[in-house]
Amino acid sequence: MIQALTSLDEYMDFIQDVNSDPLFHEPMLSSQEQFQHHLADAITEPNKDVFAAFDGDGLTGIFSFVTTPADRNVEMLVGLSRREDAYKEMLARLREKYPGYRADFVFNPRNPLLTGLLRSEGAVFYTEVLKFRLEKEVPFTGSQQVELYSPKYHDQYVAMHDDSDRFWTAGKVIAAPERFRIILGVENGQAVAYADVTHKYEENELYDIFVKEEYRRRGFGRAMLAKAIELNRPKDLMLLVDGDDGPAIALCKSLGFVQVLGEESVTAYMTL
Repeated sequence: MIQALTSLDEYMDFIQDVNSDPLFHEPMLSSQEQFQHHLADAITEPNKDVFAAFDGDGLTGIFSFVTTPADRNVEMLVGLSRREDAYKEMLARLREKYPGYRADFVFNPRNPLLTGLLRSEGAVFYTEVLKFRLEKEVPFTGSQQVELYSPKYHDQYVAMHDDSDRFWTAGKVIAAPERFRIILGVENGQAVAYADVTHKYEENELYDIFVKEEYRRRGFGRAMLAKAIELNRPKDLMLLVDGDDGPAIALCKSLGFVQVLGEESVTAYMTL
């Protein structure tokens, strides 16, 4: 049985127990800020759907999703359960409530139940990603020019931005200055690289970074990352890197980022 939640008070022991299990830990609940944003506050937000699965009187799962009807998209923020039937009930609810939507699931790749269910449903899986957090600042010197986004770079930024299979398109990032800071690598008046970085949280994220192919291995990625670190002080900064992207991993390590073990995640998507 699925039931919408209006309070988490009586379920905190369940949340803490499941989230402390290495197999079922929720990567989107790694801090108190994430707990508030993705679960506690989500109960009262109209674009979020927080519900629980029950077997008789026993709680078997708690789930939180954010929806964007204009894009016909629903994304899992939290999925806490050790029961296969709870995940199946969750998916059945999504299909009933959001038919035809694209559903994105970001979750712990060690979770055998959700992994197995999504694979059996034909979901497409992206590469597993690793989480890195800035632990120490490494001095950076370089001559590459970096600037904050301004409208004069609009067309160049949009042309560079990879908007395929991505919720945060160039247009949405530009339209959300309260959430994102855009850093550009510039040469001879032309934007040749960009980094999208959040700035509203206590732990911000380097969400996306890109350098045009002909300008790679010239220090633009390092320069933008160093600028992001500088502008983010004194808050924490993290980034997610594809586990098979050796150069990106080496770059973030060289600037003082350290992998957060146990915080790996994977994204899968399907049409409901």
